Amino acid sequence: MINREISWLSFNERVLQEAADERVPLIERMRFLGIFSNNLDEFFRVRVATWRRLLDFPDTEKSLRESPADLLNEINKIDYTYQQRFLEVYDHILKELEKENIFILNENQLSDDQGIFVREFFRENVRPNLFPIMMKNIKGPTSLRDKSIYLAVRLRKKDKSLKDDHALIKVPVSVLSRFLILPKKEDRNFIILLDDVIRYNLADIFSVFDYDEFDAYTVKITRDAELEIDNDVSKSLMERMIESIKQRKKGRTVRFVYDGDIPDPMLKMVMDKLKISRRDNIMKGGRYHNFKDFMSFPNVGGPQLEYPSAPQLPHRYLSGSKSMLAAIRERDIMINFPYQSFQYVIDLLREASIDPAVKSIKMTLYRVARTSKVVNALINAARNGKDVTVYLELQARFDEQANIYWSEKLQEEGVNIIHGTAGLKVHSKLILIKRKEGGENRLYANVGTGNFNETTSKIYGDVHLLTANKDIAEEVEQVFGLFERSYLAPVAFRHLIVSPFKTRRFIIQMINQEIVNARAGIKAEVTLKLNSLVDATLVKKIYAASAAGVKFRLIVRGICVLVPGVKGLSDNIEAISIIDRYLEHARIFVFHNNGDPQYFITSADLMARNLDHRIEVGVPVWDEELKSELQTILDIQWKDNVKARLLGKNNLNQYRVDDEPAFRSQFETYNYFKNQFYQH
Repeated sequence: MINREISWLSFNERVLQEAADERVPLIERMRFLGIFSNNLDEFFRVRVATWRRLLDFPDTEKSLRESPADLLNEINKIDYTYQQRFLEVYDHILKELEKENIFILNENQLSDDQGIFVREFFRENVRPNLFPIMMKNIKGPTSLRDKSIYLAVRLRKKDKSLKDDHALIKVPVSVLSRFLILPKKEDRNFIILLDDVIRYNLADIFSVFDYDEFDAYTVKITRDAELEIDNDVSKSLMERMIESIKQRKKGRTVRFVYDGDIPDPMLKMVMDKLKISRRDNIMKGGRYHNFKDFMSFPNVGGPQLEYPSAPQLPHRYLSGSKSMLAAIRERDIMINFPYQSFQYVIDLLREASIDPAVKSIKMTLYRVARTSKVVNALINAARNGKDVTVYLELQARFDEQANIYWSEKLQEEGVNIIHGTAGLKVHSKLILIKRKEGGENRLYANVGTGNFNETTSKIYGDVHLLTANKDIAEEVEQVFGLFERSYLAPVAFRHLIVSPFKTRRFIIQMINQEIVNARAGIKAEVTLKLNSLVDATLVKKIYAASAAGVKFRLIVRGICVLVPGVKGLSDNIEAISIIDRYLEHARIFVFHNNGDPQYFITSADLMARNLDHRIEVGVPVWDEELKSELQTILDIQWKDNVKARLLGKNNLNQYRVDDEPAFRSQFETYNYFKNQFYQH
């Protein structure tokens, strides 16, 4: 098996490939550099931080497959290689931008007019947000905030009449854009980074002193972001989470990146002051860090520099429907994001909030949009007298603070909020609506693979099933019953695939049946579309099935520790990864089942955390039309020969190439749903 951390780095290399791919529009390539950088930050904050912690417990090495020190060393080597590639790609993109008359200037390249503009902008907008710290006053590593960039400034006097002094300035990208668009000259466009706006005005910042020369170099700290949650039972989960988030700001340094041009004595002084050692993943970089801000790189050129607009499409059974609930009563409906509109989820909640026959709404929330229409619809339902219950997962990594905010907001409006279920993170994506019809209660359910988030629904590929099927909806109600208890009792689900009770066992049983069929000479095949395939037990089961003659088609966006195509072990396994305009996020399982294929969608990846330590929900898809739709989507993805990469141990991330005409699955999927609507 491939080490999961190394496999993750390979996934992020695929993101870097998108930045390097000249078939991708130029501004989008710059934004992929931002995604690559943001991903890497999170990797160091969580995964590398975990392995760093293991170094503190040498006795644990005996129980691990590999030495933490060796793995960290390998990660650093790979990271260094990717960083060099990153800088090459960035330099190449800058040259391409110049061909489009877009120029990124630094503080030394400004004309007199541009200098005046920058100074005015600085005094009105930037200076009020700057709070320099003199280096001699720094008390240790907690002086620097995680995820922020700082300018380490050297203050000098030309005639040497003053001793050099040093300061740190936080670049205020949390309140200002990283990019300042300068006035256009003829057909030429100019951008300067906020870092360089500050560099241009260092004399102004330190005018209180008598220095006349200034140098500034970027430094950045990445901290251990794993939350240590207090087990004090006298405190609520909310209180413990708030305390833990505060502690995160003081987490141990796991990575220190610096401008390679910084003089060695100054670098040593900065590291000494911040108590950074050579063990803290020291990385020599370029002039700019925190490229995650480049995810919002502005397009000051023409529309050809971005992907063409792809508005979310209407659904053939929901477009023009007066009632969402009536449409769901008539048939099971599947919505595919980002191709079809998330507005249907908002419409469903809005209708339920004002329908006098609707008695209650229950919903899980994991990651919520910054300005959430979903939350507004739930608040409106509570104001209209509905019984509204929300399971809001406080421990959604890096969204904890936002979820605490939404939790308080919903409670203020009369929504019942549930936090914490026997130590298990709730990752399932569920809505349950109870409506009085003909003297009886009828249930409507939504079971999905992705978050109820109108922002990410435009870029994440997910599938949601809307159903009034009694068998499914009643089991969704049972899942909410789990949340409402103070303890976790096993529940027998006949139809839903629920972790931690059933998912692992169910997948093994379904693969075992395919093994039985293969040994009987019957066609046996499994298709799995996932974000991550990590669980060692299931990988071994897949290997055993391959050896028995079961064919596997794997579409894995992220981590894949399995190695396909190894003679005698995984001959019958093919695996690809698709990285393109949208983030592939749906989880779909298909088992051939002797010619009667069984289809499932789920919120769970094949990782120990999803199988054993979270509440995840998968649902069978029974409607023949929807089965056909899922199969078409999978077939389209499998046919991709533009953005599909082959997964394996060697030639990792090699683009799949064949003799067929170019076929780009995400574009073809969009056309499929577009045609489906118009043909209907």
